[in-house]
Amino acid sequence: MIKNKNQYINREISWLLFNERVLQESADPKVPLIERMRFLGIFSNNLDEFFKVRYATVKRIFEAGKKGKSVLGGQIAKDLLEEITKTVIYQQTKSLGILKKVQEELEKQNIFVLKETELNANQKEFVKKYFVQKVSPQLMTIILSDANKFPTLKDTAAYLAVKMLLKEEEGGVKTKRFALIEIPKGIDRFVVLPKEEEKDYIIILDDLIRFCLDSIFTMFDYESISAHMIKITRDAELDIDNDLSKSFIEKISSSVEHRKISDPVRFVYDKSIANDTLTYLKEKMEVEDTDSVIPGGRYHNRRDYMGFPSLGRQDLLYDKITPLPIKGLNMQGSILDSIAKKDYLQYTPYHKFSYIIKFLREAALDPKVRSIKITVYRLASNSQVAASLINAVKNGKQVTVQIELQARFDEQANIEYAEQLQAEGVKLIFGVPGLKVHSKICLVEREEEEGLKRYGFISTGNFNESTAKIYTDYTLFTAHDGILKELNKVFDFFETTYKINKYKHLIVSPHYTKSTFIKLIEEEIENARMGKEAFIKIKMNSFTSYKMIDKLYEASSAGVKIQLIIRGICCLVPGVKGMSENIEAISVVDKFLEHARVFIFGNDGDTKVYISSADWMTRNLDNRVEVGCPIYDNEIKKEILETFNISWNDRAKARLFSDKQDNAYRPEEEESSRSQFASYSYYLNKLNS
Repeated sequence: MIKNKNQYINREISWLLFNERVLQESADPKVPLIERMRFLGIFSNNLDEFFKVRYATVKRIFEAGKKGKSVLGGQIAKDLLEEITKTVIYQQTKSLGILKKVQEELEKQNIFVLKETELNANQKEFVKKYFVQKVSPQLMTIILSDANKFPTLKDTAAYLAVKMLLKEEEGGVKTKRFALIEIPKGIDRFVVLPKEEEKDYIIILDDLIRFCLDSIFTMFDYESISAHMIKITRDAELDIDNDLSKSFIEKISSSVEHRKISDPVRFVYDKSIANDTLTYLKEKMEVEDTDSVIPGGRYHNRRDYMGFPSLGRQDLLYDKITPLPIKGLNMQGSILDSIAKKDYLQYTPYHKFSYIIKFLREAALDPKVRSIKITVYRLASNSQVAASLINAVKNGKQVTVQIELQARFDEQANIEYAEQLQAEGVKLIFGVPGLKVHSKICLVEREEEEGLKRYGFISTGNFNESTAKIYTDYTLFTAHDGILKELNKVFDFFETTYKINKYKHLIVSPHYTKSTFIKLIEEEIENARMGKEAFIKIKMNSFTSYKMIDKLYEASSAGVKIQLIIRGICCLVPGVKGMSENIEAISVVDKFLEHARVFIFGNDGDTKVYISSADWMTRNLDNRVEVGCPIYDNEIKKEILETFNISWNDRAKARLFSDKQDNAYRPEEEESSRSQFASYSYYLNKLNS
């Protein structure tokens, strides 16, 4: 129940505030120039996904005739749609200004992004040849007319809307013809032109096509021609049918396919487009009042800026870091033997991800290993995890994979992996009806002299070699019998969903995560009331559960000191007298994407530490299978506490959450710590100590 409008920050508005922090990185002169260009791409990509999912959800609430106040942080759906559009227009305008400044700075570094009107003779010749050889064969051009049905535009594909004013007249008026050119996705958006006099030149594919409009429309006798970019974003929610004759894979495949023709939710256009062209397009596409119509710049799909070419300019990029080995865990010896003796913690990208691959490959080959069970949410495009599991099957192991076919935007990739694994003899489980499986767990059973021995790992992030290079995540390797017996219960739950297990060690959604954390908070409240030391330290991606927010407000009022590090959405309002004066909250946005979930409770001097796959969001607490794990090893507990404090003490990239909602940076100190760089140094020193 919403008590007052200042008690929570609306989830969608908080998300837009997070994306503004990404935009701040592109504006920060201390961030290397090419990295700033790539942050502009991340900002744009984030916005695309926001409209596909969150804006689409609010729009559905509005179109269903509901106000949605109880689920929208006290706001009415119609008002929220308008506020989102207004905020996005502001941010888009701001991003265009940043893009202009970054390009000016690049020019000082002898890197020039040219328009089609700025090419010299040699560059024109290069562009013409490139167009004929690379672009023209992949170009999809559609002539629009009232006689033919308007084409279905692809979700977030970029199009050039072409207007030709023909020389022929009808009734004394020049005839207009309109066309659409789809920007090919199979070609790099940034075409590097030949270097001249130590200067680098780039032309964006859109402008290269603009330069070649004459050769595309040579059959039309036109007086003038212009091309402006447009883009449409469609509702990406999956509507899964109830046809019992279809397999789950078929249902998801059908739903993913339906996305291509789902309702539009955002229309973005070049604000310099002619009014008659814009009116024609909006009428033909049936853009509605509830759709977000955003005037933008010359280029859309700026998510492609994430791939802005490096041009060999390492001086304009972040320094590369070499992932470190885990102290004491030898990659040359048996990883299972090492884990049998003690727990180990991997913290990517500071540590090598290859320990997970080593674990799976050893299990695949070890004659004593009987079975491997693992959950899969997102895999790399060329996954060594999948290859290791297939290898295990070929060596006679029983391999069970719980694969989440509804992992958003990875549905098609997971369908393909599911079919590949199934064909190789892997036993697949497709989750629990009504619940996504978001847990990150693996269990290996090995027949040893003393009997059956279990080994496993529990993580805060996906088993994905690609994202492990940029996402910060903890993975605990353990042979703790109590933890692993309960991990086996989780896998049993996937297959026997009506059976609800009890857990002594693990914190498992959907049955126990909320209640367990509430109990842990209440213990801190009780300690505070008894005059004992009481604190809570939490690191998550997002925090939207009103019930958990209210519980922290209660803890704050009781005197519990609370520190929150929330990368993305945070609906809690910290530092408000009488409600949250004992809560401080920050967000760290930097080179790596902060992804780890950590929960620390003072417990009257006997600190409790947990890692988990779950954020405190309603979906994670009530509608997903998530697994949290206690840290029992004192060295690892100390390590997590120290790395949390390194993040907390960030004075370079930490922004403050407050009722002002202004993304203010934390005040710098004489020695401003940058936590991600400090974390790497921490592990480097640890290795050398």
